[in-house]
Amino acid sequence: MEKDPVSGVETRSKAGFLDGFLTTIERVGNKVPHPAIIFFILIGLVIVLSVILSLIGWSATYEAVDPVSHEVVERTTAVRSLLSADGIRFMFTSIVPNFLGFGAVGVIIVAMIGVGLAEESGLIATLVRKIVEIAPRSIFTFIIVMLGVVSSIAADAGYLVLVPLGAAAFHSLGRHPLAGLAAAFSGVAGVFLVNLFVTPTDALLAEMTNDAIHLVDPNRNVTLVGNLYFMIASSILMGIVCTILTEKVVEPHLGPYEGGVPVEAQAALSPEESRGLRYTGWALLGFVIVIGLLTVPPGAPLRHPETGEILSGSPFMSGLIVLISALFFTIGFAYGKGAGTVKDLTAAIGMIVKTFSGLAGLIFLLLVIAQFIAFFNFTNIATVLAANLAEFLETVPLGGVSYIIIFVVVIFLIDILITGAVAKWAIFAPVFIPLFMRLGGDPDLVLAAYRVGDSPANVITPLNVYLGVMVGFAAKYQKDAGIGTIVSLMLPYTVVLMVLWTLLLVVWYVLGLPLGPA
Repeated sequence: MEKDPVSGVETRSKAGFLDGFLTTIERVGNKVPHPAIIFFILIGLVIVLSVILSLIGWSATYEAVDPVSHEVVERTTAVRSLLSADGIRFMFTSIVPNFLGFGAVGVIIVAMIGVGLAEESGLIATLVRKIVEIAPRSIFTFIIVMLGVVSSIAADAGYLVLVPLGAAAFHSLGRHPLAGLAAAFSGVAGVFLVNLFVTPTDALLAEMTNDAIHLVDPNRNVTLVGNLYFMIASSILMGIVCTILTEKVVEPHLGPYEGGVPVEAQAALSPEESRGLRYTGWALLGFVIVIGLLTVPPGAPLRHPETGEILSGSPFMSGLIVLISALFFTIGFAYGKGAGTVKDLTAAIGMIVKTFSGLAGLIFLLLVIAQFIAFFNFTNIATVLAANLAEFLETVPLGGVSYIIIFVVVIFLIDILITGAVAKWAIFAPVFIPLFMRLGGDPDLVLAAYRVGDSPANVITPLNVYLGVMVGFAAKYQKDAGIGTIVSLMLPYTVVLMVLWTLLLVVWYVLGLPLGPA
């Protein structure tokens, strides 16, 4: 190993086995067709597979939690053919609804209104320089990773805000920007279902867990913080793991950055930039006050109209992407006025339009992905596969530790096909919660195991709609970046997180440590 003279990060003087393996994955992956063509091919494969499995009558009967009523119901699901009369009608009539109903499209467009202005006005670049200036270099990577972990409380905002910020921050330090992208992406997606705080997703998972518990014991419940200790420990420890992987594996594999995008000189902030940041601070304070008045007082508009909750099912949480976009628009415009980069609202709108013009390729890709996911969901292949796997595991006579490991692995594999955490839990909770309870197990342990299995594959599965977005971010710094580039960067995170996180859960279980407050 030798140190890069600019960043001080260790790089490899000679390619080792792992370095060569990752390079091969990247080379092979980037030789595959355009991502849109890949999804067209996958659509064709799903059509063929749906016909075959429908003809043989593949089905499954299972108990599932209704996500609306939270009642446990018995369902029988069979694979549906896309070449049946219903399937053909679906494919011809659902293309526009599939795209319009694809949540990622709206999230990206709405988020980029504010984020685009903040970037075009110069705020993002100035903030990166400020962060680089004040953040300790020794823990800079860890800070980026942990910001990604915590960002899951804000739904998908971490993908669109933090990941490009991580790449830009590393680039400003003279480090490889794709390493910064990988570090942020690992925190946002690879350590997704845990956090230092309780999130809205935790509330949904807890409700569905209780519905499954009531199949065995109507008087028993888990609480919203039942996994809190394990979540906090996992967030910090897996954050450290992602930091080490970034600095000892991914960054040495990438080597010195030679992508052609020049590193901006690290000069002190100009008087205009400093004034822009002061305006940003005042705008941020004003925004927080306004949103606080709309959220904090009893009966405030952004509270749940019936329960008064702020975090569970409230307009505040449902509109979080809108609030984040509004926040970035506010501070981006304020910075631009202070720094002299934004003259008026007309200029601001021009910057937003410029941002949107760069999203054309991504929008087309999302159109194709939306069709693949909709067609795949129509066939019921993933649901039948998951239910049959769950039924099989229920009959396997194994001990507690073995069940935990197998359950984590099954969830990991299913996550490649069904990325939605709530959707998978609706299928698995009614099967595994009663099973573990009959074996004397703790429902909170099953939920903790689900958190472990659900996250590591998020950074490599093509069904994560943001994988294509990551390719777009990477292409800014490396023109030939493709799916293979991202998968080769993220594969070490997936493998190591899966192994070490499972080991942490097993040790936690063997030692009998509490998963959360009693």
